[in-house]
Amino acid sequence: MGVGVAEVQLVVQADDFGMCHAVNVGTVEAFRDGIVTQVSTMAACPWFTEAAALGREFGIPLGVHQTLTCEWDFLRWRPLTDGASLVGEDGTFLRSVAEAQASVTYEDAVRELTAQVAKFAAEGLAIDYLDVHMGQSATPAAYDEVSSAAGKPFIYGAVESQRFGSIETLSDRDANVKRAWLLEYLDKLTPGVHLLVTHCAAAEPELGALHKPGSYTYRWAEEYRLSDQELVTDPEIRKAIEERGIELTTVRAAFSLD
Repeated sequence: MGVGVAEVQLVVQADDFGMCHAVNVGTVEAFRDGIVTQVSTMAACPWFTEAAALGREFGIPLGVHQTLTCEWDFLRWRPLTDGASLVGEDGTFLRSVAEAQASVTYEDAVRELTAQVAKFAAEGLAIDYLDVHMGQSATPAAYDEVSSAAGKPFIYGAVESQRFGSIETLSDRDANVKRAWLLEYLDKLTPGVHLLVTHCAAAEPELGALHKPGSYTYRWAEEYRLSDQELVTDPEIRKAIEERGIELTTVRAAFSLD
């Protein structure tokens, strides 16, 4: 570490920017008033145009949240390209990583992911990094090719992911234990750069309308996002970070990607 750089650095990332209006509103609040430092953004989603405008307005560090899937019952998005292997019968992305892995061809994936990167450029947005929606690559080689062509790191790749001391997700934990987990996580951080992934959203009725009652995605609609939102905007969490001497940073700053 250089002079003036804290031994422990923490990147707090918010995923799914552009997915819907509630996510956009909450993510901006989490960046402006909370501890979120960078935001993974989905170009194929219906609210990307608003996310792009907000990203420009507030100077939010952005990454491409590459997506070949759409998990919701009632919020369905389509590819930017026409690859037949990318979609189900309704013309939207497949619902799960397993379905995408069984269907999506390398060629269709590269074309689609390249189009998603290009859509950022069309909006005048700088890209700091690339990652992947739903945590798993449907076609791993395609992600590597697209990130190489873009000249930006795919942060979950085999090599790039090793630059982090740890990668953890805050979201998929019961709300009543999440605060305690987060405080313990902060206590245990070791010297190096760590990545904490969150999913933020404002408390809008839209969230509850994403899925059927009892759908396997229901906890990812409101419960996980609203409890994440509460924590990342809590002044006591910021105070805990400061008291532990942890420096909030971004992938771009931590790894000198300028």
